[in-house]
Amino acid sequence: MSHMRQSSKTQHEILNAAFEVFGRNASAPLSDVAHAAGVGRATLHRYFAGRDDLMAALAKAAMADLNAAVDAALHGAESYLDGLRRAMAASIPLANRQLFLAQEAVDRDPEVAAAYAASTAELLDAIGQAKAEGSLPGAVPTAWVARVYDGLVYAAWEAVMAQELTPTQATDLAWATFLNGMKGATP
Repeated sequence: MSHMRQSSKTQHEILNAAFEVFGRNASAPLSDVAHAAGVGRATLHRYFAGRDDLMAALAKAAMADLNAAVDAALHGAESYLDGLRRAMAASIPLANRQLFLAQEAVDRDPEVAAAYAASTAELLDAIGQAKAEGSLPGAVPTAWVARVYDGLVYAAWEAVMAQELTPTQATDLAWATFLNGMKGATP
């Protein structure tokens, strides 16, 4: 394996380990990340000068991973509601990244802040369009629908990580809960 591919692989392993470690404990020391990635602290610091540098890289990686997964999932969606279902299924395996972005101060990096704002706007727009097509109740505030949607994505991810459900079962339950909750919701 070339040095360039090995370097990229090591950096990727550190980022994945950091998502896992910080998902369990947001204030975990970098030594925990290095241990989880199977590298020494010196190797971790070769890629990331410190915690702030690692957090910035995590935010960029989280946005890139989520955007790529959702964009791929939306291909061929037959309606906005179908697009929301597909996006949910694609987001569940990456919910730790979504949670990271929600908890981390994304405004530190203008590029990440802009991407996060655009992603949020796209979700709100898709919900608004699903309402317009009659798939979701128009009386329920769009921001509320988005919060419920995001919460169900995270709950499904937790159930998969706890090995309580398969990814398919978690997606099906989250989607059914979303649809049934929206049908019964009255502001």
